[in-house]
Amino acid sequence: MPLQSPLFAGDARLEACLVQDSAHVTRGSSGSHVAKIQLALLMIDGLAIDPAEIDAEGYGAATAAAVLAFKTTRMILGPGQTTPDDIVGKRTVAALDGELVPKQSGLDGIPQDYCGNENTAVA
Repeated sequence: MPLQSPLFAGDARLEACLVQDSAHVTRGSSGSHVAKIQLALLMIDGLAIDPAEIDAEGYGAATAAAVLAFKTTRMILGPGQTTPDDIVGKRTVAALDGELVPKQSGLDGIPQDYCGNENTAVA
């Protein structure tokens, strides 16, 4: 099933993450898909991310820590894992998307500033 939240739906990179292990989002990744993950973490759990990472749309230490906190709270584990990691894979992107849907219901969409366009800002 494709991603459903207005923030994630239609983003090719996040849709790929939902179905392909090779499309996991990890430290060092950058782009609008990372900015959307950062915004989702802020919207869902109020998790703070370093403004420099947000400005760069970069998956650095602060984004990794926020992802780990999100996954730890929900015990999102991959096959064979006993503790959560800081990778956004199939289960994590699905969980983020699932929690975004009720938070975004009734919205016509997300302001363009939050959809990976120039000058993306989350905080």
